[in-house]
Amino acid sequence: MPLYEYFCQRCEAKFELLRSMSRSEEPASCPKGHEGAERVLSVFSSFTKGTDGLSAPVGGSACASCSSGSCSSCSMA
Repeated sequence: MPLYEYFCQRCEAKFELLRSMSRSEEPASCPKGHEGAERVLSVFSSFTKGTDGLSAPVGGSACASCSSGSCSSCSMA
């Protein structure tokens, strides 16, 4: 079952629920018992180890094609 994030406007709590995909858009009850919390966009990042042993982001980025040895000398900065 997927993990979804919800936000309660009444108490401003952000919380997660394991729910079936068919129930993902249904309003939820927050941990304080308030009804009507709405689903919000979940944002996450993922990292892996590069061939040099350093952490590297998974997915695209503006630095993916950079030939600079460090971010301090990057032309994108």
